Amino acid sequence: MAVTDYLRIREFERVLMQDGSQTYSVAGVEAPPPRDELSRQVFGVLGLPIDAIGLEPSLKALEAAIDKKEVFLLSTPNVNFLISSRVERRFRESLLISDLCIVDGMPIAWIARLLGVPIKERVTGADLFDALKLDNRFDRPFRVFLFGGADDVAATVGKTLNAQSRGLRCVGTLNPGVGTVDEMSSERIIEAINASGADILAVFLSAKKAQSWLLQNHDRLRIPVRAQFGATINFEAGIINRAPLILRSAGLEWLWRVKEEPYLWRRYWADGKSLLRLLLTGALPLAVDSLWTRLRSTRTGERIRIELREDDDTVVVHFSGLAIAAHIDKAISAFREALGREKAIDVDVSSIRMLDPRFFGLLLMVRKQLRRRGQDLRLIRPSPAIIRAFRWNGFEFLLSNEIGGMEDPGRTAKRPRIEPSTPCIVERD
Repeated sequence: MAVTDYLRIREFERVLMQDGSQTYSVAGVEAPPPRDELSRQVFGVLGLPIDAIGLEPSLKALEAAIDKKEVFLLSTPNVNFLISSRVERRFRESLLISDLCIVDGMPIAWIARLLGVPIKERVTGADLFDALKLDNRFDRPFRVFLFGGADDVAATVGKTLNAQSRGLRCVGTLNPGVGTVDEMSSERIIEAINASGADILAVFLSAKKAQSWLLQNHDRLRIPVRAQFGATINFEAGIINRAPLILRSAGLEWLWRVKEEPYLWRRYWADGKSLLRLLLTGALPLAVDSLWTRLRSTRTGERIRIELREDDDTVVVHFSGLAIAAHIDKAISAFREALGREKAIDVDVSSIRMLDPRFFGLLLMVRKQLRRRGQDLRLIRPSPAIIRAFRWNGFEFLLSNEIGGMEDPGRTAKRPRIEPSTPCIVERD
């Protein structure tokens, strides 16, 4: 499979039914229509999509996906995820295509709150696994397949789950050993996982390898919910002890992890230095600039103005004013209309005076919707101030002429620009 195939979201073939409804098929297998990403309450924080929801809503989202047999990729960003996403395009793409990104790392939660994101609680992969394991929340235990883990750890944990867990039943385990992502993606391995009939695929590889593996096999896996649960397998097996709750709440779990696994200090040291640099060059300037802009806009009563323009191939959505959470419903309505026209979409950001994390989150969801149909979001005519805002927020890649970090030669020639003189089709104040 080519690299571009790894980054392509599933192509949906639309089939019109006799009653006028729509179904979709993937590789010849009927599937439900894609979920409406624009309704997702997601925020953009330092280049990451973040869902500001707690444990209970996260569990309900997983249950809904299992009930509907929908593909549902869960990611749990922490500091290491943040740093890796800044330097590795494919790792970043695995987060951007995720259907839920809940905050695992306390520093990410602190930065998000500094930027105005309403995160109420941190939810780790281990928290989710514990909740699923201890509570039979459905009419039957969820079936889980354990992939990864050293030696026979997964098999041991699977037996324990089947003997003690009310909420999870292990239907298979597989340790792929030490190898490349390609070696772990053989037909034999994928077929064994799919044949298990599991509801949840729990991956226990290193973060980078797990996210890369999940991205590479996104279209081949048939298990609805899939996620990288990291060190959870070692907690479950009793190989290492999880930090006490007081340390986790204080954001000091990393100290405990270093005590339990001393080799981790190098990763935490490197990630800590990179995080401090991002804080000083991105999050803090952004917070100050956001506060100042909000104070000025409060005095002037500035709003947002949205116009839609189109030609035969492209719809341009032009924003002017403040692209912030207070105006998000208007922006969602405009994007829904633009997406409904089944054309390429350009977003003219030349007249935007401010973007906040909620608006960045919406842009990421529009991008995701477009990529499902083989298109991409293009942001045009950015001012120096907007370029700076995108840089501080970690979303410079949205301003590039690339698709998900992969070059697309000739793309500009395929997408004619619409000049400002094009007649306005829709206008909103």
